[in-house]
Amino acid sequence: MPSYHHLRVDRPVDGVALVTLDNPEMRNAMSDEMTASWVEAVAELAADRSLRAVVVTGEGSAFCSGGNTSWIASEPDATVDQLRSRMLPFYRAWLSIRTLEVPTIAAVNGAAIGAGLCLALACDLRYAAAGAKMGVPFVKLGMHAGMGGTHLLPEVVGEAHARDLLLTGRVVDADEALRLGLVSRVLDPSSFRDDVLAIAAGIAATAPIASRLTKLALLDGGHADLEAALQWESMAQPITLATEDLQEGIRASKDKRAPAFHGR
Repeated sequence: MPSYHHLRVDRPVDGVALVTLDNPEMRNAMSDEMTASWVEAVAELAADRSLRAVVVTGEGSAFCSGGNTSWIASEPDATVDQLRSRMLPFYRAWLSIRTLEVPTIAAVNGAAIGAGLCLALACDLRYAAAGAKMGVPFVKLGMHAGMGGTHLLPEVVGEAHARDLLLTGRVVDADEALRLGLVSRVLDPSSFRDDVLAIAAGIAATAPIASRLTKLALLDGGHADLEAALQWESMAQPITLATEDLQEGIRASKDKRAPAFHGR
């Protein structure tokens, strides 16, 4: 694996990549170096056909404290167009994780704030360590939400909860995040990373073609209507029925054993 700045990529389990935001002194804020490394890492992962799942987490006490906004405050004379020219590529860089066709998991080990929470929202699944804090307090800083927050948050928690979080800017703890549907599960901090990696390993053990097609079916909140879903499924399900993995899955079920899928 290449060497990255403020970012690590490890392979703790077959088929699983663990991407760690690694700038704990800045609570894993999205530095320019980290952003460039993130783009490079996502491109590397996208090209890896052995990949089955990706876990994103943070080093230290935070998941990600958001974008490094110090440059905005230091440029009070910057024009709107200049700022837009910086923000849009920044958004797209971090949201590139949505281009991966394998399931992605945000392991929210600590605070996920602003753009940091948007990164977690861009993943397919979110698990939180007990005590983690989450919020999108953009309005409390005098700014509009960014990095897809006004699309991703309503998609995950629904319009009413999204309005509450975006308009008040309040920060919630892991237990409330679970009640809101912001995360799927709250886990013990002492075994958090191992527990999430076990979930990822379980995903990696499923049939890769079926997993990728299911992820694609669920993008952006799923299909627009039932007919669109049926049209997609009437093509996607036969694709999986024609695979060797389907035959292996049936045999394994009959033999009462774990299947060995190979993506064929």
